[in-house]
Amino acid sequence: MWCRQLLPLLALLSPVLAGVQELWWNVTYVENANPDGLFERRVIGVNGTWPPPPIEVNNTDSLLVHVTNSIDTLATLHHHGMFFNSTSWMDGAMGVAQCGIPMGQTFDYVVPINTSGQVGTYWAHGHANGIYVDGLRTPLLLHSANETYGAHYDAEFTIVLSDWYHQEHTVLMDSFISIANPGGAEPIPDAALIYFSQNGSYLPPISGSHPSPVTSAVGFNENSTLPFEPGKTYRLRIINTGAFAGFYFWIDGHEMQIIEADGTDTLPQPADVLNLAVAQRYSVLVTARNDTSSNWAIHANMDTSMFDRVPSTLNPNITSTITYSASANTTNLTTISSYTLVNDTSLVPFVALPAPDPTDTLDLVFNFATMNDGTNHGYINDLVYNSPVVPAIISALTLGENATSQVAYGPYSFVYNYGDVIDLVVMNADTGKHPFHMHGYKMQIVNTATDYTSNDTSLNPPLVEGQANPMRRDTVTIPGGGSVTLRLIADNPGAWIFHCHIEWHLDSGLAVQFITAPLQIQEQAQGRVPSFLYDQCTALGIPASGNAAGHASPTNLSGLPLGPWFQKLGWLTKGILAMAGCVLTAAVGILTVVWYSAMGGTITEEEIEELVLKRIEEKERKGKFFGLFKKKT
Repeated sequence: MWCRQLLPLLALLSPVLAGVQELWWNVTYVENANPDGLFERRVIGVNGTWPPPPIEVNNTDSLLVHVTNSIDTLATLHHHGMFFNSTSWMDGAMGVAQCGIPMGQTFDYVVPINTSGQVGTYWAHGHANGIYVDGLRTPLLLHSANETYGAHYDAEFTIVLSDWYHQEHTVLMDSFISIANPGGAEPIPDAALIYFSQNGSYLPPISGSHPSPVTSAVGFNENSTLPFEPGKTYRLRIINTGAFAGFYFWIDGHEMQIIEADGTDTLPQPADVLNLAVAQRYSVLVTARNDTSSNWAIHANMDTSMFDRVPSTLNPNITSTITYSASANTTNLTTISSYTLVNDTSLVPFVALPAPDPTDTLDLVFNFATMNDGTNHGYINDLVYNSPVVPAIISALTLGENATSQVAYGPYSFVYNYGDVIDLVVMNADTGKHPFHMHGYKMQIVNTATDYTSNDTSLNPPLVEGQANPMRRDTVTIPGGGSVTLRLIADNPGAWIFHCHIEWHLDSGLAVQFITAPLQIQEQAQGRVPSFLYDQCTALGIPASGNAAGHASPTNLSGLPLGPWFQKLGWLTKGILAMAGCVLTAAVGILTVVWYSAMGGTITEEEIEELVLKRIEEKERKGKFFGLFKKKT
């Protein structure tokens, strides 16, 4: 039995079996982790430790990760940014690429790096039930003997940024998707984290610090440092592995030169501050100072404009250090008052790839609303994404000629032929920024608008064809009220999800899926699909064939999870209850003011009005005043 399952994996690992980096990961709970020094909690780690070990692979090798699920929920592992070369059943996105690893079972992930042509900075994380929020995430670096800037630096470090929650994802989700939260206020992190790795190991805490025992092998935040030697040049790889918060990153007293973004080498570009949305990565060159009289602060500030509020208990601005001398003091310059941001379109890929003419255009408009069940959800083109019963790749593999039917994959799906060139015009009707990630591809950024509804060409410029070398990324931020046009060359057969990488927004429905060249998927899958892909679905009681709903007919979608839907013809019971909760909250606030006055306190009408207006402005700024009304444009 084991040998029969091994044969498809051997086929994927060809042509060079000697170049295989093999890892055995037992996904486990780790109790009493306390990386921020504020709260002990259970996390999801690997082989009984947390954080999971960094992965570094030569681009001449394949990566084989045996993932065993020893936690009490379904698990998967997604290698973020990998192409997978027409083997999207290895992509790890639950509901699209697989059914999920049942408890006690193992999924063998083959990542054919040696045939992908990819190098650079990536990461690996769980892609099922929010398990990466609880800790299943780690850097993934692809090295080449002929790296573009290899001769320009002496050493390298990886810098991991992340928001951090004290409660588990399931607890946070219960309060997020709830009639008690009709405005869709996302869970606010309890802390931010920064920590470092080098050569496949995390850097330890600074000498003399006293970290929590479970995470004492790794330095976090003020207990972490990067050791610099005068005059040397370092490559710093910065990764935002968080669930929600963007970060602003800079180093006092040092200049940064961007040389890579999301695995795409770029021409050098100076940057004072990096802005990293969730899932984005940069590499920068930093030359050390020539003196050792001072150490210097490293800053990572969370983008609190994304938060509904900033609790008094939250420190959104964390620091670490660059150390030249253990005996020197640290220079921490005055906090900057505004951020000079990196514009994606200003980055120029080192290797030119002209934008081909598009054959199709797909408009994707997204926003949030309180739905007919009283909960707040994200939607794209008026549809809330729900995972299909049968993962899209299994439908593509088992439907025969009917696999070309777009209907078969559910209403949130788009089928394209091999070689199609699609312009995805992603329009953000919300006022907040959203990082969208495409699995299996890098996208060319061919146009951006700060206001996609405007007739002013300075705000909504026309698309210019014939671009010689637009920037390519796998995760692109769509500005609030704006749009980005992403050119996708459909040359990687498979089933791929396109989603907002803010975990709460994916959970609430902000996703669609693309099926590229379904008949080619079937042709290229011959003898390559491991039996455990289907067996694990069966073990979970999920059909291992058929359309999105598990039926042989491409058009019979009975039983497919859909909704919730927009409110129509008045309010339903849950919606009424949600609004009642808001009214009750307001009433409690009024009674509090009355009580305060009765007890001798003084609060003027102007102060009351100022407080109310401030709260309304906060809600309007996020474009979600209880999710009940939309701004007119």
